[in-house]
Amino acid sequence: MSTSNLALFKENMKLRTKIFAHDCVKFSLDLPKNTLGNHIHGQLIRCSTSVAANYRASCVAQSIPMIISKLSISIEEADESEFWLEFAVDEKLAIKERTEKMFQEAHEIASILIKSRQTLQKR
Repeated sequence: MSTSNLALFKENMKLRTKIFAHDCVKFSLDLPKNTLGNHIHGQLIRCSTSVAANYRASCVAQSIPMIISKLSISIEEADESEFWLEFAVDEKLAIKERTEKMFQEAHEIASILIKSRQTLQKR
C-alpha cells in the first residue's frame, strides 16, 4: 500500500470507528433506566469508544509492537461491543433491527483490524 493510500485508509478508519462510537453512545442513551439497562449502557459506551480511541492511538504509535498492541485492544473492544449489543437484544432491552447496523459495523471493524494486525506481524 502506498503512503498516500495508507494515510487515506487511516483517516477513513478513524472516522469509521468514531461514527461507530457515536452510534453506540446514542443507542446506549435510549436503554431502559434500570439496573441491567444502566450496566449495558456503561459497558457499551466504554468499549465502543475504546475502539475509536485505541485505533487513533495505533496511528501515532512509535513502534510496530505498540501499533499491534493498540490494534489488539481495538479488536477486543469491537468484539465486546458486539457482545453487549447482542446481550441487549437477548434481554429484550432493544429490538434486533435497532442493533443490526452497529453489530455488523463492530464485526467489520474487527475483521479489518485483524487483517491489519496480521500484516504487521509478518514484518
